[in-house]
Amino acid sequence: MRRDTIFYQLFLRFPQLLFELVPNKPADAEQYIFESIEVKETSFRSDGVWMPPTPEGTVYFAEVQFQPDEILYERMNAEIGVFTFRNRHRCSSWQGVVLFPTRDLQQSSLTMVSHLLDSGKIIPIFLDELPSDASPALKLMVLTTLEGEEAITAAKQALARNTDNRDIIEMVTTIMVYKFTQLTRAEVDAMLGVTLQETRVYQEAKAEGKVEGKVEGNAEGKLEMLLMLLNHNFGSLPDNVTEQIEILPIEQLEALCTASFDFQNLSDLTVWLNAQAN
Repeated sequence: MRRDTIFYQLFLRFPQLLFELVPNKPADAEQYIFESIEVKETSFRSDGVWMPPTPEGTVYFAEVQFQPDEILYERMNAEIGVFTFRNRHRCSSWQGVVLFPTRDLQQSSLTMVSHLLDSGKIIPIFLDELPSDASPALKLMVLTTLEGEEAITAAKQALARNTDNRDIIEMVTTIMVYKFTQLTRAEVDAMLGVTLQETRVYQEAKAEGKVEGKVEGNAEGKLEMLLMLLNHNFGSLPDNVTEQIEILPIEQLEALCTASFDFQNLSDLTVWLNAQAN
């Protein structure tokens, strides 16, 4: 599972998430800017960096660690040192957070870094020890650690508790797509009971006033909705592609709507259309 990608998306959608994990969050936490920064000299790329709004603030670093690493803390300290040396004009202090799925993945020897852990400069967070009343976004972190039926149950519970939160719905389905790689996005949505109307693309289009309840209507309404979604995903469709779609019977329109969740680009769409014509 590509957890770096998942956690980057989580932090991008919920930039205040980090401050639910650290004690004594800064008073100006809502003004922090989330970034993914690379220090090229050491090939260091943090999973997340929160830059303070003023040079007097603290810069926060986050690392997601789901594999054993016996020198994680030492390397993290060295890399943060390079970053703060080169960016001291942007911050006056730093703090690191490491996310582990379980406590037993923390490195065994802590002698060299005990001062960093004891002082709270680096804070380990063990996702399986988060409280049951954690926020919905924090529970998404926990979802990344679950497998099989346990993950499916937790995903459905998250969806049931957050029916109006499109960011949560989108992240739940994205996490499950990465977990169940043998399934298509449409199959994962079906497994979780997510409908087209709950997807981000649909909701963005609805907010723009482009959806008027036509999905459940006649073939013309479904065609209009489908073209709107495809244009939203891939930009303005070529005339010949639009013409191919317009002559599809309603059953194939519905099939295309489902298949479109797996399309990465316009080429995938044209391959699908050509396959229907043959």
